[in-house]
Amino acid sequence: MSHLSFTLVQTKLHWENKEANLQMLEQKIKSIQHPTQVVVLPEMFSTGFSMKPELLAEDMNGPTVEWMKRVAAENKIILTGSVIIKEEMVQAGDTVPTRYFNRLIWMLPNGQLAYYDKRHLFAFAGEDAHYTAGAKRLIASVNGIKINLQVCYDLRFPVWARQAPTSPPAPLQRRGEQEPEYDILIYVANWPERRKHAWRSLLQARAIENQCYVLGVNRVGDDGNGIYHSGNSMVVDAMGEVLYEKEHEEELHTITLSKNKLEEIRHKLPFLKDADDFHISL
Repeated sequence: MSHLSFTLVQTKLHWENKEANLQMLEQKIKSIQHPTQVVVLPEMFSTGFSMKPELLAEDMNGPTVEWMKRVAAENKIILTGSVIIKEEMVQAGDTVPTRYFNRLIWMLPNGQLAYYDKRHLFAFAGEDAHYTAGAKRLIASVNGIKINLQVCYDLRFPVWARQAPTSPPAPLQRRGEQEPEYDILIYVANWPERRKHAWRSLLQARAIENQCYVLGVNRVGDDGNGIYHSGNSMVVDAMGEVLYEKEHEEELHTITLSKNKLEEIRHKLPFLKDADDFHISL
């Protein structure tokens, strides 16, 4: 199968009100008119971009993850977006302080899941003082199409999204001469309107430099701090062309992406073969 359908959910969020957000989002998901395989929600979709994890966090068995499991099963979709998660650990009989994560969940309709913890924490808003940074990327695969999943501020750091080899280079073979690591790059976000130029520019840049599709799913409306979000959720192709964008308004948009078209671009313009050899050190 060389096609994959995504529904982008650009929506307002109820500030720090999980019950209201989950109810609202479930209604929106049920209202999707077109066949879809992956539904993408914004960053911290159940709370908004809150710096109160001590009050709002749940563990991986909590009601929000269980909600994702149920909604994915009932609607026969893959459901993804980020939520506030806590982890309590015990080492050598001592309880380690609770850690909080801005965690993207990738929920399959059969109840299996994977997750990615946001690597780059937004210190400008104090996120680094409340949350723990992730240390590894998540690349999912659906019908042979590979998807790199990231969160908001990660967009500003191109090395973290850079195509890497799927296996160690063979003798005398450069990294860029191997099969690309992924085909689609997704960012879920709470990105303010005041910096929308950076948002739009960087989504296009990530698509061009990695020769992949990029989906950016952002919220709209004011958050609890009075910060306005214009949305500008986008889908960009490997040439940097904008296939979809919506500003200011709530919208559910379903789009089908073709891996065949992507491979045509990579074949005609084999720029990745000239890529630098590098290693990410954490």
